[in-house]
Amino acid sequence: MRGHVILSHGTGSGPQATKVSVLAETAEALGYSTERPDYRDCDELGEQASVAPRVERLLERIHAAPQPPILVGSSMGAFVSGLASLRAPCRALFLLALPIGIPGVEPQFDMARDVPSMLIHGFADDLCPADAALAFADRVGMPALLVADGHRLSDHVAVIEQQFRLFLERLSA
Repeated sequence: MRGHVILSHGTGSGPQATKVSVLAETAEALGYSTERPDYRDCDELGEQASVAPRVERLLERIHAAPQPPILVGSSMGAFVSGLASLRAPCRALFLLALPIGIPGVEPQFDMARDVPSMLIHGFADDLCPADAALAFADRVGMPALLVADGHRLSDHVAVIEQQFRLFLERLSA
């Protein structure tokens, strides 16, 4: 086994969502084990109230992992992956449609700086402004790919899969 990948879905989505499913299949094809925590019960609490229980659930999964995992997250899943990376060891971060802040939630987004990372974001994202996500990526030196898409990145699933495959291959090299 090359490693373990934990994929976190966004709000209003689930562990069987298209992006996390495609990325899980990609990781598994490259010899990684994967898991996709289900946060839908947390999301029923509302956006603000879901953050803390999502982070705690992800931390439980990180601590149960056979080795420091690669964290993959989309939207709220990206937000909690970054926050969890500050509290538990991870091998890398692969983030999609990243919100830098969630109204009424402290802290703002942050992440471990000592691990490989990548951001993919849509410039037409109406929920998570691209400018804020790219400014964060620039500030921390995280590679970022800006695509012509909205928040769901649904027109670029193949591009995301290709970038994730390259990301994992670089980690294994």
